[in-house]
Formats: sequence, C-alpha cells, structure tokens
Amino acid sequence: MSSPLFQVMKPGLLTTIQDLGRTGYQEFGMVVAGAMDDYSLQIGNLLVGNDKGEAALEVTIMGPELKVLEDVVVAICGGSLSPKVNGKQAPMWKSFKVKKGELIEFGRPVEGARAYICVAGGLDVPVLMGSKSTYLKAQIGGFQGRALEKDDVLYGEPTLEATPGRSIHPDNVPSFKKEMEIRVCLGPHLDVFHESSVEMFLSSTYEVTPQSDRMGYRLKGPKIEHKTSADIISEAIPLGGIQVPADGSPILLMADRQTTGGYTRIATVISYDIPLLAQAQPGTSIRFREVSVEEAQKLYQKRAKFFSVLGKVT
Repeated sequence: MSSPLFQVMKPGLLTTIQDLGRTGYQEFGMVVAGAMDDYSLQIGNLLVGNDKGEAALEVTIMGPELKVLEDVVVAICGGSLSPKVNGKQAPMWKSFKVKKGELIEFGRPVEGARAYICVAGGLDVPVLMGSKSTYLKAQIGGFQGRALEKDDVLYGEPTLEATPGRSIHPDNVPSFKKEMEIRVCLGPHLDVFHESSVEMFLSSTYEVTPQSDRMGYRLKGPKIEHKTSADIISEAIPLGGIQVPADGSPILLMADRQTTGGYTRIATVISYDIPLLAQAQPGTSIRFREVSVEEAQKLYQKRAKFFSVLGKVT
C-alpha cells in the first residue's frame, strides 16, 4: 500500500515524473517522452534497488524543495544542481536515507542541466500505455499530466530492502562540460545537402540556444544549405535526429520529439551520447564528429553490458 513520500514546497523550474518512455505507440502519433538522460535515471534506480526503468523525478536546472513525509532511501544522479538535505550538501551518484520531516532542496546548477531523484520502491502514479512518463503537451502521464506544483503530494511504496551507501565507481560518473563533442551517424538525407555544407557541419561549433526544451534544441551556428528544398514527405523521427529546415539552422530532436517530421535530416546522434546531450544547458557549445553505424552499435552494446553487470551487483 502506498503512502505519502514528499510534499512539494517549491516546484522548481520544471520537475516532472519520467521513466524510460512510452514505447510502441509512435505509429498512433503518441510520442515516447521519458527521461532526457536515461543513463542517470537507470543508475539512480539501480542504486536504490529498483528496476532500472522505474519512474523518478526529473529536475531541470533549478530544482524543487521537497518535504520528506516518510523515511525512504533515495539517489540523486545526473547534473550537479547542488542538492541539499536540511541545508547540508547531499551526495550524488550514491544512495542515502532521508527521514520524515527533512527537506530536500537544490541550489545553483554547477554542471549539467538535469538531475534525477530516484526513490526506493518507486513513485505511485498511473501507468498509461506502459509508462509513467509525463508528456506535457498532451497533459498525460506522470502527476496529472503536468509538472509538479506547490503543495502537490507524491506517493510511493518505500521498501525496507533498499540499502543506503551504494555507489558506482568514479570512472562511471560522467562529466558535463560547457563544450561537448557529440558523435553522429550521417544521413539519411545527405543527397539534398551540398557536400561543403556537410563538411562545414562536422567542422563547425554550434551553440544550444534558449529556444530549447524537452522536444528539441535549436542550434546557432553556420547555416547549412540545401541543394533544393528542405522539405520531404513526412517520415518517422528518431531520438537525436538533426533536422535542417529551410533557414539552415539545425534542430536537435530530443525525448518529447514529434513522431513524424517533414524536414531533411543531416545526421543522427548516437544513442550512447544522448545522455550527455541531455545535460546541455543553453549556451553549451557542441561539435559533431562522424562515426560509423558499427561503432555506434558497439558503444550501445558496451552500455547494455554495463547495465546488465551493474544490475547483478547492486
């Protein structure tokens, strides 16, 4: 039976409930949503003894203030947004116990853009189409289909089996810098771009603009020119797809991307680098590096093996 875990004293900039997303429904027009940084979400869940895909709180840049209503084990992973418990610095990438009456809060963002508060036993919200994720534009999933607001109360089933003090090796804790190198596989619409434009795309620096959200990042940098039109017959959009509309400014598509789109795509970010990209704040500089599909697949397999091993030892 679930019980109240947290009362929202301050909601933060954007705090939503996210898991690994609502997969299998894109053909019906339903977006995937889910955690922007699925690496941090999965690590946090494993540290508190959950299934790696359990829902957690995704905190964006300015975190919430939560009053603890029940003793529970949590882990905070992802961007360093200066988490505190009762005014004292809280650990990151490590499970720890919070007690009834304590206050979880956040300070200034030091590194990265998003943190995940994973709770032992998970959060008790409805499962919709196989997921607890919030999709804000459709107002479905998560907590009443919206971001958290003041005085909301979150419920869960705190487990007594969760162990405080679990952590991962520092080598597996990512660093989120203001300058990023992001790996991409080129295509699928290379034939519509001038060869010089593709070379420029790979040799230039692009900046994440403030016109960026969970749906996608608008990038500022050298314009990418088409041979003819920027429009194509609408087709399925992958996570990390880089669209180039007629104005030549790339749009990097993220968790809440639309299911289909009619703009040409010059490249797709490899899945291994999506969590890093998810931590980019406005103003972050990005350079793109081409890799082969085979290399992208090897990195994907490497991460899958890592989670498999970690799941057996945590």
